Amino acid sequence: MRFPERLVEGVLLRRYQRFLADIRLADGSTITAHTPNTGSMLGCSEPGCRVWVRDSGNPARKYPWSWEISETREGVLVGINTLLSNRLVEEGIRNGAIPQLAGYRSIRREVRYGSGRSRIDLLLQGGTHRPDCYVEIKNVTAADGEVAFFPDAPTARGVKHLHELAGMARQGGRAVLFFCIQRGDVRAVRPASHIDGNYARTLRRVAAEGVEVLAYRADVSVEGIQLSSAALDVLL
Repeated sequence: MRFPERLVEGVLLRRYQRFLADIRLADGSTITAHTPNTGSMLGCSEPGCRVWVRDSGNPARKYPWSWEISETREGVLVGINTLLSNRLVEEGIRNGAIPQLAGYRSIRREVRYGSGRSRIDLLLQGGTHRPDCYVEIKNVTAADGEVAFFPDAPTARGVKHLHELAGMARQGGRAVLFFCIQRGDVRAVRPASHIDGNYARTLRRVAAEGVEVLAYRADVSVEGIQLSSAALDVLL
């Protein structure tokens, strides 16, 4: 996936109100950019770090700039836009880069499912002798060395999604939790017990009940983001 517009480099001044960030561009001007990430962005939002932003060119938007990439202290580029994970995974399925999710004829987005009427990120249907596949996608940015972890902040909503997936598995469907790790320096992913113990415990439980857990990393550059063709280890 290539960015539709050229990214512009800057320096993060501060992130605030969850969805806003003040950034100084290379020409010395300061902008306020939309931050498309609801997490804590641990290790990716320290004042002074290099960032890359995209100008939508849409004058109707209150904040036409969007923050897309951060550089960590170690010099690793991290894609922070959570909305891109769904696109990356769907693109990977269509291109045959995710063999575990191959063999389905249709892909539907944001379909209501489960007892709580949540929306599943992707619903795969039309597989030969295979049940419908419910895919919940989580964007991962945090890491400790070569091991990424999720979540980077407590998430009651994430726990709810795990219960919904387990319910679909019990009903005979195929339920998949997909970690899309937008950084290229990791070899595995694990639940962040030190941040949200309830999420970690629930994930281990639903995995034992039939929820599949997949993880792929993405290689990030200022030109675009590409999902890797090899799955990562999931350390439960």
